[in-house]
Amino acid sequence: MIKVLYGGRGQGMSRELCAMANERIKTAGGSIVFIDKDDNHMYDLDSGIRLINASDYAIRGPKMFSGFISGIAAQDFDLEAIYVCSFMKLVKHPVASLEGLFRFFEDFSEKKGVEFIIEINSDDELPEFLKDYAE
Repeated sequence: MIKVLYGGRGQGMSRELCAMANERIKTAGGSIVFIDKDDNHMYDLDSGIRLINASDYAIRGPKMFSGFISGIAAQDFDLEAIYVCSFMKLVKHPVASLEGLFRFFEDFSEKKGVEFIIEINSDDELPEFLKDYAE
């Protein structure tokens, strides 16, 4: 399953994403991962949530991001959910060009049982391929 928080900057989506992850960890039966562009949310997240500073891994595009996700899942047998903050700063591509990456998320979610909750800051109109995922 994929959920997307979509909107412009300053709408409190990062705060909402942190709150969602913190609520999820209370009932989680597996691991919860929070991916961000830096460590700014370290103290906002419950200590049971694994925070990954993706800037340490030089991700440059959707293909590298999908490989990064696969690597996380390969080392974590009970991965339940992945929260992604600052998504656009991580993939560094226009949102309209990311349909293939979201197909990867969909397939990955179905095969591995991992939920994706993704924050997308964009002033662009919500692309058609994201409409089913948007909250």
